[in-house]
Amino acid sequence: MKKREITFREAISEAMSEEMRRDKSIYLMGEEVAQYNGAYKASKGMLKEFGSKRIIDTPISELGFSGIGIGSAMNGCRPIIEFMTFNFSLIAMDQIINNAAKIFYMSGGQWNIPIVFRGPTGSAGQLGATHSQSFESWFASCPGLKVVIPCNPYDAKGLLKSSIRDNNPVIFMESEQMYGDKMVLPEEEYLLPIGKASIKKKGNDVSLVSFGKMMKIAINAAKKLNEDNISVEVIDLQTIRPLDYNSIIISVKKTNRLVILEESWPFSSISSEISFFVQKNAFDYLDAPINRVTLLDTPAPYASNLMSEWFPDEKKVIKSIKETLYI
Repeated sequence: MKKREITFREAISEAMSEEMRRDKSIYLMGEEVAQYNGAYKASKGMLKEFGSKRIIDTPISELGFSGIGIGSAMNGCRPIIEFMTFNFSLIAMDQIINNAAKIFYMSGGQWNIPIVFRGPTGSAGQLGATHSQSFESWFASCPGLKVVIPCNPYDAKGLLKSSIRDNNPVIFMESEQMYGDKMVLPEEEYLLPIGKASIKKKGNDVSLVSFGKMMKIAINAAKKLNEDNISVEVIDLQTIRPLDYNSIIISVKKTNRLVILEESWPFSSISSEISFFVQKNAFDYLDAPINRVTLLDTPAPYASNLMSEWFPDEKKVIKSIKETLYI
């Protein structure tokens, strides 16, 4: 199998381009995706290959072009809608929640909505309170949407190809801080299943569940704890909805302890849902209360010293895991 090293943004571009070559009903639409090659260069070269009818620049009007995408999905297209950041998706929430997520159900199965909404999510440094938010729990709380958040180039390519082929609306969330990450990928085509978690590191003492760019923190924390003979099993959810509860339960039954790491506020979060499910279905296996590491429950600060207090990091994860182990 031939392999080569590419970046996260190149993996996204390859996934979209390969699918567009395979299926002429697929197109990409969003702000700066065409002439500018994408705000983060994830669509570099695609306008030249596919032309302006399939790589479409839009005005700054998320509600409008999301609605156009949904309407076209009802009429045989498979659109990819890029948000420059998911912070801007709030403008399009009416279309996403009240149309994309519900039309299949409300039409009695007459209309599939095969559409992917993708772009960066979460904090990317000192960008302030309105540009540093994670909304995966918002989208995941709505029946009818699938929510996918990869953590590396390999997963991103395989999951995005599966998302584009899915007949349901998919929220595909990336990170500005991952676009330059490099990884060796096969040249041959591959797809990864939506709804299946990935065990990134096996362990026996505690289960650490995370997703997205927080996986970097999770894996680094696990490596440091390994130096203290603490064996951490690291689970990458990959898909927030449908959530792979089974992989979490199997791990907890082995380790008897659970820590959840996410880049979101603690109230009504993904860790809240996981904690409820595990205590309900594996309570007798727990040797300690479930612990979690999240953002502090405030809007994102701008000052760097406050950002370091607000944001999860390796020290906070290690401290949480040791508390769970009563160390």
